[in-house]
Amino acid sequence: MNRNIVFILVVIVGITGLLFAGKYLAPRPSATVKIDGEQRLMAGNLRGAIAPNFELKVVDTRGKTMKLSDLRGKGVILDFWATYCEPCKIEMPWFVDLQKKYGPQGLQIVGVDYEDVDEKTVSDFTKKMGINYPIVIGTDKVIESYGGMQGLPMTFFIDRSGKIIDRQLGLISESVIEDNNKKSLQG
Repeated sequence: MNRNIVFILVVIVGITGLLFAGKYLAPRPSATVKIDGEQRLMAGNLRGAIAPNFELKVVDTRGKTMKLSDLRGKGVILDFWATYCEPCKIEMPWFVDLQKKYGPQGLQIVGVDYEDVDEKTVSDFTKKMGINYPIVIGTDKVIESYGGMQGLPMTFFIDRSGKIIDRQLGLISESVIEDNNKKSLQG
C-alpha cells in the first residue's frame, strides 16, 4: 500500500509540474498585429506589448508634434480623455500631482484628447484644469492602433523601454495609478 501512495504522489507532482511548465513556457500569442503596415494592439492582455508609436499635434505649440518613440527612456502614462468625460476630470488632478512628483524621476504623462471639438476648446479646458503635461490631439488612426475606443478614460502605463505595463479602462483609483506608474519607472 505504501508503494501505491508514493506512486500517486509522484504522478500528482509530475502532472502539476507539466501544467506549470505549459503555462509559463508555451509561446504567447502576440498582443499586436500589423494592419495596412501599421502596428495595432489587439484586445486581451496587452502587458509586454510595445506601445504603438504615433506622431500627434501638441495643443498650444503652434503646430509642433510629439512622437511617442521620442519618450523612450521615460515611464509614460498615456491617458485618452475628452472634455465631456466626468471620470476624466476626476483623474486629471491626480495626473497633475504625479507629473510634479515623478517628473524629475523620468515620468512623462501625455493626455490624448479624443473628441470632435476645436483646439481652442481643448486648450481652454486644460488651462482651467491646471494641466502641467502635454496634451495631444488624438486621431481615429491612433485610437485604432490602441485597440479601439472602448470608453473613457482609457489609460496605458508604458515602461522606459516602450512596453505596456498595464491598461485601465474607466475611472480607477489614485493608488492604482500610482502603483502602475512606479512599475513603469522601474523598467
